[in-house]
Amino acid sequence: MTVADDIRKRLNVLAPSLLELQDESAKHAGHAGAAPGGNTHWKLAIVSAAFTGKSTVARHRMIYSALGDLMQHPIHALSITAKSPDEIDA
Repeated sequence: MTVADDIRKRLNVLAPSLLELQDESAKHAGHAGAAPGGNTHWKLAIVSAAFTGKSTVARHRMIYSALGDLMQHPIHALSITAKSPDEIDA
């Protein structure tokens, strides 16, 4: 299983209606947290009803909790856009 597959699988606990994931590791080559082969720097856009009524900090904590130990390794950086469905429809 790839790192991207593992991330998607773990985030399924949030029942996302949209999940877009991009490996941006190549943009960070030479950076202290970058590893050869990528899989260290990610950009995530996720929409879930689980985020309804939650603050940005609470949403990020939910994502970090779902990802668990991946946040220690191999993920070095994660850029997150997390919205509820009503924020998309507006």
